[in-house]
Amino acid sequence: MTKFLLIEHQVAMGTWAPADVRRHFDHQRRLDAELAAAGELVEAQRLGGRAQRVAGGGPAGEIALPALAGYRIVDVETEERALEIAARVSAAPGPGGLPLGRQIDVRPLLSP
Repeated sequence: MTKFLLIEHQVAMGTWAPADVRRHFDHQRRLDAELAAAGELVEAQRLGGRAQRVAGGGPAGEIALPALAGYRIVDVETEERALEIAARVSAAPGPGGLPLGRQIDVRPLLSP
């Protein structure tokens, strides 16, 4: 088994209808539950607040979008499986229930 980091980039949800926001997060929770039941989910976190960049001796300022919205660490047999999961994350519903198709970065972890 190999662990992969799936990095989710932020999308502006401020204009979404409340039902669309609920639908989106329900999708995320269902996917997490499914991955956990299959023994593939190591960790899933959603990030809040504004990101701060630190360079050298101190803060370098706020980061403009795209910022991280969250991440998942999955432990799967193949990179192809990690990419399948990433595709499902990318297809989370957005406004009107349409798939967002947002960017998900997939990176193997170097440590076991």
